[in-house]
Amino acid sequence: MISVQNRLPPLSGNKWPLFWLSALLLAGCGPKLNPVNTPVKKADTVATASKTTQAKPVAEPAYRPTIALILPFNLDRINLSPAAGKEGIAKADLAGDYYEGFRLALDSLTASGYNFKLQVFDSKDENAQAYNLALNTRVRTANIIVGPVYPEGLRSFSSASGALRRLTISPLSPASPADYKNPYLVTMMPPLQYHSRRAAAYVVDNLKAQKVFILKSGYTEDNKYTLPFTRAIDSLSKKKVKVVTVTVVRGNLKALVPQLSNKEENVFVVPSTNQQFLQVTLHSLDTLNRHFPVTLIGHPSWEKVKFLNAGLLQRLRTVITSTDRVNYHHADVVNFIKAYRKKYHSEPGEYAFKGFDEGMYTGQLVAAKQTTPAAMQDYKGLHNSFHFENIGAEGWVNTHVNLYKYINFELKQVE
Repeated sequence: MISVQNRLPPLSGNKWPLFWLSALLLAGCGPKLNPVNTPVKKADTVATASKTTQAKPVAEPAYRPTIALILPFNLDRINLSPAAGKEGIAKADLAGDYYEGFRLALDSLTASGYNFKLQVFDSKDENAQAYNLALNTRVRTANIIVGPVYPEGLRSFSSASGALRRLTISPLSPASPADYKNPYLVTMMPPLQYHSRRAAAYVVDNLKAQKVFILKSGYTEDNKYTLPFTRAIDSLSKKKVKVVTVTVVRGNLKALVPQLSNKEENVFVVPSTNQQFLQVTLHSLDTLNRHFPVTLIGHPSWEKVKFLNAGLLQRLRTVITSTDRVNYHHADVVNFIKAYRKKYHSEPGEYAFKGFDEGMYTGQLVAAKQTTPAAMQDYKGLHNSFHFENIGAEGWVNTHVNLYKYINFELKQVE
């Protein structure tokens, strides 16, 4: 059984009336669902036989952990007028989609014999509200806390919950946990530095490159990718791979031509997300590719931008990292979509998949009475897998990152 506590005002819109009427506005037992057929490994139990002459012991009440879920619904302030911007509604949609996926995961676990109490709180996308929630008795007494979602809110929450000693899940932000300094924080989305490290390992182990060219735009934002990438290259290759860093102006790559090989792959790393820079620079790389073999390592954000041409990226043998691609042909994904449609009468979005995966992991973690992810096995989800490493005062970080390459004009997983 799952209890949902917290009353939030209804929001009109695409699927919201159904969502609020059927989920958040109902206190008490949640509606039953057909479970998603995702394997669940339950904790081993030991049966103790009692003597026939002894009185039958009173059964202990079933363990029923409480999960506090903090999301930015902001329902009492959202503007639904035609003249209003889309940002507020988009954030509410994010919260709703994530909740629906998370709830579906808990219902699936409940069908397997688990028992939870889910408490939902509205962070209102306000730092002050996040701070106040950290002082809320119901939040503080929960067995595990999921949220807030955005870095600023999580920072405010952490500043007020430092002595709480409760596992706090950062569900959607890939921001570095160094910003929060919370040893009980669990960062689900790998920060950018782990994308850099994964790409560096591919360059060293798979491409066997002797030299790597980093093409920078001149913006300091590039350093968030290039600095950990360079450190990883030096560490993995024991400084045997030469890293050449160049700031590219107007796509001019002529100075690099004398250093290029016409027999071996020339590996280029482009850490920028700037549209104008990318369009000019990638065009120049395409020109080089006519005379020299080129392999391009791109920023993980490229997966979602629309201005990059898939044909161009394929010609450049582009490889990018990702943590949230869904294989819609996989049986578990098909089962999830069917269950989601049946419950919510709509299609699951990106955050519904993430909510489901994180709900499955969080539910099993708290049901097993674990105080850290250390004892949990790696989890293979619908959108990504979870492999956690402890980084001391900064808590636990999911470091699992996948590699993808453009094949037949779409991204295919390398490994």
